[in-house]
Amino acid sequence: MASANVLVTGASSGIGRATALLFAERGARVFGTSRRERPDEGGVRMLRLDVRSDESVRECVDEVLAQADGIDILINNAGVMLEGFAEETAPDEARAVFETNFFGAVRLVDAVLPGMRERRRGRIVNVGSLAAWIGEPGEGFYAASKAALARYTESLRHEVWHLGIKVCLVEPGVFATEVLDAATAAGAAIADYDGPRESARATLRAPCAKARIRARRPRSSGRPRPPARRADATAPAGRASWCPGSGRWRRSGSSTSRSAAPTACRGGSRPSAWLCGSCPRGSAGPRR
Repeated sequence: MASANVLVTGASSGIGRATALLFAERGARVFGTSRRERPDEGGVRMLRLDVRSDESVRECVDEVLAQADGIDILINNAGVMLEGFAEETAPDEARAVFETNFFGAVRLVDAVLPGMRERRRGRIVNVGSLAAWIGEPGEGFYAASKAALARYTESLRHEVWHLGIKVCLVEPGVFATEVLDAATAAGAAIADYDGPRESARATLRAPCAKARIRARRPRSSGRPRPPARRADATAPAGRASWCPGSGRWRRSGSSTSRSAAPTACRGGSRPSAWLCGSCPRGSAGPRR
């Protein structure tokens, strides 16, 4: 880790910023990117990058290579959210989502792969979303772009593994980041969708609002809490959820679990917690 050169896109806030800072804390040489000029922070060298532009991607990667002897880890985190029902969303608006969330990642991968192939090593991490699995009303094109990224990542992994290059996909759930605050809305509004659109918007934003309230609320109990401000290196690879009862990460589908579906954990307090087999209070079964 200490000798790794890491490039993190979308590192000005949220998951990207937390990831970049953690890598820097662990001794890696980290380059973060943002669409706007940003000062360096916590050992992260910030660069300007628009993932929608081939030229901008080339310039950014060239600048990294001019300062480092290669890119060992690429984390494609840059993304945008578009709110709007499918019929209300113009094709150009939908394409703009794909240009960032899907083709932006493709551009970065194409830019770093030649160097990784030459060295016969490297790691590419694409940040997707659980929205790729369920298309909810009002975020159809966002979900579609993340689904496309997921299938692309799976194919890419098979294509480059024999070259010593590892590719993986991270699909977070709901986090209190700035992605919703920066979301754009579809330009058209059809009256027939007014009620369902507002209901869908409120449903989408409610978990983030609750997460922000919990983050500000003093915690009186000694129950361990998952890391909220930075990525946690103790989380196992693949899909995992935090069990607040045991203070441990639980890998989806592992033999330690007592349930194959997200339910409430007796040791925890959140309906989204997984029932963790190692939780000392989990033996009583899920709370409905």
